[in-house]
Amino acid sequence: MSNPLDQFDLTDKVAVVTGGSRGLGRSMVLAFAACGADVVIASRKLASCEELAEEVERTTGRKALPFACHVGEWGQVDALADAAYERFGKVDVLVNNAGMSPLYDAVANVTESLYDKVLDVNLKGPFRLSAVVGTRMAEGDGGSIINVSSIASIRPSPDVIPYAAAKAGLNAMTVAFAHAFGPTVRVNCIQAGPFLTDISKAWDLEMFQKRAEVTMAMRRGGQPDEVVGAALYFASAASSFTTGAILRIDGGTP
Repeated sequence: MSNPLDQFDLTDKVAVVTGGSRGLGRSMVLAFAACGADVVIASRKLASCEELAEEVERTTGRKALPFACHVGEWGQVDALADAAYERFGKVDVLVNNAGMSPLYDAVANVTESLYDKVLDVNLKGPFRLSAVVGTRMAEGDGGSIINVSSIASIRPSPDVIPYAAAKAGLNAMTVAFAHAFGPTVRVNCIQAGPFLTDISKAWDLEMFQKRAEVTMAMRRGGQPDEVVGAALYFASAASSFTTGAILRIDGGTP
């Protein structure tokens, strides 16, 4: 009998991760590389991508391509896909992880510009990137697309309405793209709860912890590395019969 852990091997695969230079994206990039994949690290800040790319190559020996990309811009998304295929000749794993949820004091004060920006980054970008990369995957040897959604998509609160709507759309796109690109391309979604990434620095962490101890089954926020197990499952052959799935990783958020 073969070793079941071999299913998680990503040797010589190519993974593209948006929002890949920090937070959940950074953890996934490092995990994919540690399991043998070459990686494309995309975010708006090229310097951050370059810094992580150097770390990947130094610590894992895998190749890493840093690429500056604002996923809310259609043309930049196309350029990212082209760069990945030009450098590596294929993409086996695509992670639509980039996201944003700016604060606002009242819904009436949400400007059209802010609304458009939130929908562009969280929904339009993943649509376009999935469309162009998924099509190439389906025409080739297949692959895996992983969307990163949010518990806000099913438990929306008044302070994140545009973000929650965009992530709900991402949930729907997960299922639709699974059918569009099946059977050779699997499309799944990680529905993330409160993770203690860079974004959490803007939270009132004392209040968050008090609320977590009362409402969350795990009584705490997640650490970025705790997304890795799900990401490796969806990226690898371990999930060969899983598509159109939405997996909650939220510490038992009610």
